[in-house]
Amino acid sequence: MPLDAVCLRGVVQELKPQLENLRLEKIQQPARDLVLLTFRGNRKLLLCAGASQARIHLTDLQRENPAAPPMFCMLLRKHLSGGSLVSMEQPGLERAVILTFRVLDELGVSGQRQLVLECMGRRSNLVLLDGEGRILDCLRRVDFEMSPQRQVLPGLFYRLPPAVEKADPLAVEPEELEAIIAGSNPEKTGDALLLDAFFGLSPLVCREIASRAWGDSDARLLTAGPDASKRLQDAFLSWQSDVKENRFTPTILLRDGAMADFTYLPISQYGATVAQQTADTFSALLDTYFETREQQERVRQRGQDLLRCATTARDRVARKLAMQEKELAETERREELRLRGELITANLYRMERGQRVLQAENYYEEGCPTVEVPLDPLLTPQQNAAKYFKRYNKAKTAETILTQQIAKGREELAYLSSILDELSRAELEQDFRDARMELQAAGYLKGTGGKKEQRPKPAKPREFRSSAGLRILVGRSNSQNDRLTREADKRDIWLHTQKIHGSHVILCTEGAPADQQSLTEAAMLAAWFSQGRGGSQIAVDYTAVKNVKKPAGARPGMVVYDPYQTAYVTPDEALVKALAVK
Repeated sequence: MPLDAVCLRGVVQELKPQLENLRLEKIQQPARDLVLLTFRGNRKLLLCAGASQARIHLTDLQRENPAAPPMFCMLLRKHLSGGSLVSMEQPGLERAVILTFRVLDELGVSGQRQLVLECMGRRSNLVLLDGEGRILDCLRRVDFEMSPQRQVLPGLFYRLPPAVEKADPLAVEPEELEAIIAGSNPEKTGDALLLDAFFGLSPLVCREIASRAWGDSDARLLTAGPDASKRLQDAFLSWQSDVKENRFTPTILLRDGAMADFTYLPISQYGATVAQQTADTFSALLDTYFETREQQERVRQRGQDLLRCATTARDRVARKLAMQEKELAETERREELRLRGELITANLYRMERGQRVLQAENYYEEGCPTVEVPLDPLLTPQQNAAKYFKRYNKAKTAETILTQQIAKGREELAYLSSILDELSRAELEQDFRDARMELQAAGYLKGTGGKKEQRPKPAKPREFRSSAGLRILVGRSNSQNDRLTREADKRDIWLHTQKIHGSHVILCTEGAPADQQSLTEAAMLAAWFSQGRGGSQIAVDYTAVKNVKKPAGARPGMVVYDPYQTAYVTPDEALVKALAVK
């Protein structure tokens, strides 16, 4: 869901005591719509003006920055660097946050600058103002042709978007609320009534208030039973009291195990069909929710051509493999072909040319039952026999060849599936470059041609620390998996999920025996960074690195290992984040 005005109020109330009066130490712009402000104490405030991801919260995630900072980032550094945050305010129930900074200009004169984040869907923006409220610049300039009602351009005085003609849900009194409900169309559902009457409320929250009042979010005022109006008033006023007193519960809604939505209060309208998880803070909630969405978006945008290439190749190999397995199954009938050839040979003396069927005794079976052997009437008896023997020999040869081709096909299918799994967990731009180079090296994707590009520096593996302080390294790609295992100390512990695709994991023991807790945590990381991420009791094999071998000619990431032991673990996202090296 978009960050609605009331949820934004909860976020601002949470951030104010943590950031006000802190010095701004660093300004970065990792993406076009995203700015990171690092305050004293390494508190990173994320401001995003993306159309579907507009938000503000503290973040712990590491993000890649462009080689050269964008112009808007340079402008922010010029005006805000070294300043301190005086205040963070949300004007009314607007979906906007105003950050006011105390700064020093080039002459050392104290002044103010304001940074305004507008979380308004496709009209989201980030606007820098001078001490008098004039616009210095913004992420998205809005001229008269784009919006006759409100322009956002350098040199103009900043003003908030025009107010909508609806009631303020936090300012409405019980008598006014009663009048609003009484004057509404009784055929309306409870959520539609609230949405039409008040601004700042999301459809999800309106449905929840109606559900709490009437037990059904789709019920109408006319059919909701006795005292319907009074029950809706009570539910609304209870919600209003919670918001006014800042009683918020950061909540993530999960549908089929996947994050579907988030809000600021417990949700009861879905019953058991939707699970809920509460977070300690809004920042933790938003970081988790949008991290998942951003990763999916990165895969969709940056890895779209790679996904399409790998998926097409995988599907082609799967179809070819299915045909070969069908042909192999047909070769199992070759003994019947040989038998027919021998029966024709044994009965040549009583056969005539043009005959369509031979009735012969099968002397290979007890009792010599009579069998019918189909014949080609255009061939002589000798030619019919030769035809069956030829088909028999061809089937025998095909069995050997098909068995080899099927083994290679299954290996290729497993490799392409591992590429797709790798792309699904890609986080950095380097991850996509590694996958592209891997597909090019395997011949699935054509190179760019022309001048040979300089090979980029390999990405570092994901790094974690066990509770006992041991390093745990997790590969990002097939090629990095190979490199990680090859360069590890032979006494370290190698881990990988059993029979499903995943990253190679190295538990660095420095030659000492690994403690059980570190081993379990490394196994959980192996399960998390695999196709078994959403499951439970995932089998993870582990052994010393010295027992892991790469067969000659094997594709990247493919190894064999023996002896080994197996642990069964359930992936835990909270543990993964706790062990990550920041």
